[in-house]
Amino acid sequence: MVQALVELDENTNRVLNIVKAKYNLRDKGEAIKRVVSEYIEMEDEPELRPEFIEKMKRISQQKSIKVDDFAARYSLRN
Repeated sequence: MVQALVELDENTNRVLNIVKAKYNLRDKGEAIKRVVSEYIEMEDEPELRPEFIEKMKRISQQKSIKVDDFAARYSLRN
């Protein structure tokens, strides 16, 4: 584990205190971990590949079948 001494401005300090209280964390170090992990999740969302987008466009242009009762059509009832 890496230890670091950091200087925080007043606003950042307030935000970390809010995160710490909201998630019932022990210290600001845990609050920093929480904020960073949420950032990673947010930024790590994979973008759709262009070939997948093209495939979905082709599928959406296909003729569809109107189904009034899905369960009856596909024998899903007991």
